[in-house]
Amino acid sequence: MQILAMLTMLIDHIGVMFFPDSPWWRILGRMAFPLYAYALVQGYHYTSNIKRYWIRLSVIGAVSQLPFYLAFRGEDINVVGTLLISLTVLLALDRTATKAAAIAVAAAGFILLEVVPFDYGGYGLLLVLLFRYCRSGWIIPLHFVLNVVFIFYKGWLLQIFSVIATAWIVYRPRFPDRLGKVKVPRWLWRSFYPAHLLVLACINYLLEAAA
Repeated sequence: MQILAMLTMLIDHIGVMFFPDSPWWRILGRMAFPLYAYALVQGYHYTSNIKRYWIRLSVIGAVSQLPFYLAFRGEDINVVGTLLISLTVLLALDRTATKAAAIAVAAAGFILLEVVPFDYGGYGLLLVLLFRYCRSGWIIPLHFVLNVVFIFYKGWLLQIFSVIATAWIVYRPRFPDRLGKVKVPRWLWRSFYPAHLLVLACINYLLEAAA
């Protein structure tokens, strides 16, 4: 899953930066975020030290911000920041005593992600919550509904293809998964996001300078 997540994210960002008129790069790239959101939920569930996990994600997000800015030249906070807020919400939800408090926590996280320009915004949190709390039989249809809502809310038409990744997550245990057995070194998994953004930004700069 890690290899697929990194590969589809790379494809997505290549499409954004170098082939903006071709939708196929973005369609393939739509698989990336659900895989990372699911990985966050799995990491939260299985980590032996949640504090260290939170700090590590914070460091990756901070290190990634400059490469993110250089690559896309926008003012959004990179997607690791979105995942960090989502992780914080998961921590808070596990410490709430009532449903009303849980709804208030989730709503506060959603509003924060929408008001402050985080990459993927509140959509990212909702998808993380879906993976965390929904039964497997409901995950695909609810993700589809979420995408339809965001088509009308933000015009994210291509995001509908991200359901493919969710279907792969849900049904993957039923099929042989040789790719999933490949162990990705921790240093590669943790450094890939900022490193690939920096490399793409440098390539883009060189192409612009040569034009």
